[in-house]
Amino acid sequence: MRTLPACLLLVCVLTPPALLAAPPSVQKRMERRGETRALVETVLSGNLAVPTAISRLRILREEDYAAGLLVDAVPGVLEPRRLRDVTAVLAGLESRAAEPTLVQLAGHEDGAVRMYAVQGLGKLHSRRTEVMLPLLEDKSLGVRREVARALGASHEPKVGKALLAAARLETDPQTRVELLQAVGASGDKKQAAALEGFLEDSSESTRFAAARGLCLLGAPKGFAFARKLLASEDRLVRRQGLALYEGLSAKQAAPALRPLLEDKDRSLAAGAARVLYQGGDKTMLSWLVLASWNARGEEKLTYEKELETLRLADDERKAILRKAGMVK
Repeated sequence: MRTLPACLLLVCVLTPPALLAAPPSVQKRMERRGETRALVETVLSGNLAVPTAISRLRILREEDYAAGLLVDAVPGVLEPRRLRDVTAVLAGLESRAAEPTLVQLAGHEDGAVRMYAVQGLGKLHSRRTEVMLPLLEDKSLGVRREVARALGASHEPKVGKALLAAARLETDPQTRVELLQAVGASGDKKQAAALEGFLEDSSESTRFAAARGLCLLGAPKGFAFARKLLASEDRLVRRQGLALYEGLSAKQAAPALRPLLEDKDRSLAAGAARVLYQGGDKTMLSWLVLASWNARGEEKLTYEKELETLRLADDERKAILRKAGMVK
């Protein structure tokens, strides 16, 4: 006889008979919520690693429910380390229900709590820029990096000027990189000329970040920088050139990336197809699936790596192959 999970057994004990007669889908939802409550309790007790907690909660597909439970518990979490973990899990769930609490935690006295809170706001593409902008001057390096990413993810042009000003003052190279890229992500085209000045910087990472920002703004000098990298004979440099087109629309990227589909470097070709697909060219998914089907050995792995990034479902792959006449 099959043994019921503990959480479902508890539900059976506490639930009226009428609800036990509910459709299987309802009972399954109840079971998932029971598992979610148990996981949240484990997080609150400090007995579950943050990455594991986020992974398990996302698998259950009850992110909003889990976020609600954690939000309700936050006022009672007084121990700093525990609050850091709870905030990190809230950030990882990417639930809009957590946004007001993340806004509040962004002003917490603990630097790690602030960092995770801002990270969560970035994942939500939050428009609460008035909360995040003052943190560009935060004493914590981690907070400054995360707020740069979050402000870029807000896609609010009004933050571009502040991001550029912060980049000019920032002494940490990696944080400066995040700030310059965020200027482009903000969509503030007025900052393009100022970003161009960073293309002459002595730091390679700063030059690349400025070019990335310019590409995101659709600025010609950014694309010229990218084309120069793609024309290199060095394989790694060409990959850097491809990376500059990440996040752009297929219309913007196509002139440079479509020719790469025939490139002898198949990893570059596969990457170009994936970037074009993510930019809106849906035909590139079929291109990747069929290229993988026809490839052998290591070359096949190059396509599968990109398909794995796209989290292609088996049934979707089969549908593409069936339409192409590869399988029945």
